[in-house]
Amino acid sequence: MIYDVIIIGGGSAGLMAAIAASKNGASVLLADKGDKLGRKLGISGGGRCNVTNNKDMDELIKHIPGNGRFLYSALSQFSNQDIIAFFEGLGIRLKEEDNGRMFPVSDKAKTVVDALIGQVRSQGVEIRTHSPVKRVLFDGNRVSGVLLQSGETLHSRAVIVASGGCSVPHTGSTGDGYAWAEAGGHTITPLFPTEVPLTSKEAFIRSKELQGLSLRDVTLSVLNAKGKAIISHRGDMLFTHFGLSGPIALRCSQFVVKELNKSERKEVLVTVDLLPDSSVDELYSQSMALAKADAKKAIKNVLKPLVPERLLPLLLEKAGLDELLTYDNIPKQNWMELCRLLKAFPITVKGTLSLEEAFVTGGGVNLKEIDPSTMQSKLVEGLYFCGEVLDIHGYTGGYNITAAFSTGHLAGTSAASR
Repeated sequence: MIYDVIIIGGGSAGLMAAIAASKNGASVLLADKGDKLGRKLGISGGGRCNVTNNKDMDELIKHIPGNGRFLYSALSQFSNQDIIAFFEGLGIRLKEEDNGRMFPVSDKAKTVVDALIGQVRSQGVEIRTHSPVKRVLFDGNRVSGVLLQSGETLHSRAVIVASGGCSVPHTGSTGDGYAWAEAGGHTITPLFPTEVPLTSKEAFIRSKELQGLSLRDVTLSVLNAKGKAIISHRGDMLFTHFGLSGPIALRCSQFVVKELNKSERKEVLVTVDLLPDSSVDELYSQSMALAKADAKKAIKNVLKPLVPERLLPLLLEKAGLDELLTYDNIPKQNWMELCRLLKAFPITVKGTLSLEEAFVTGGGVNLKEIDPSTMQSKLVEGLYFCGEVLDIHGYTGGYNITAAFSTGHLAGTSAASR
């Protein structure tokens, strides 16, 4: 049998591509190597599935620092607002949470996965699970179908590769699509982990003295070799037994990786601003006033309202201050150094956890070889790419899934039009 469109991969991008292609009249086969569709989607958003983000277009693009501008065409045809309307059209009520994140009211990813698969089935898409693809078939510079690992050949006028990246491999994302892209003449930009915890060998990390300490509403900055901040993110972070985790550490991770690669440095300095709304001078005045108000109290107790208690001994040690000092004996220079540390607590970072442990894969199919208005290869007629297999990566918070749905929808629509 000859299909109009064969889609490889039944994740966010693949499911949306199948819906878009079949809706536009194409006969569609959706092939996935796993035992069920939407596995990564089912664990996204902490198992609640953050289906998109409600920010306006420009803000949305800003939160996809890995080539987000490439998505303007796809988002103009199937935007985050279209994604919201699509799911509500399937009967899934959504709610907006902090920073524009959109979740199903049910708080269950299964609601989203079941609705997508149900829609794919209702539109007559043929679904084949347990059907790993061995290779994409070409006839000159034109796609002609796929060869399954079983030896079966399936013919098609268009093939959409929606096989994902290399992160969270237990869901089936093991980077299969990169080899198929290379077989068609495409280049793969270097792969690296993004949205991943940072690793450090600082003594206070190795001693685990701060393990489990969560910092709320702080700013984490990544510094270049000249000591200038290349990125800063404000929010929450967590000290772990191996380094730093939490939302802002994950957001800074891709910049740590890029800085390590760019300069061939073996480590990168990051700093934590514990009190982002105050300047060094303001902190000096404020903390001195606290100490003066309780002049006979030890500074370790005076500073408790300003600094997390578990972090205080480390800060005082770095500033050269005895924690039992009282107001009358405070050395002004050391106190100023303490205030500087509160604004820029330094942590040497060695790198990140592995690509397999990352939430998102950086790098992928080179976007210079993809037509942004169709998602079709510029090298092979009838070959399309969508989702995480492309060199596109965003922050967590609904941005990556938006890119997957949007590019999947565009690829499916474009492939069907052939």
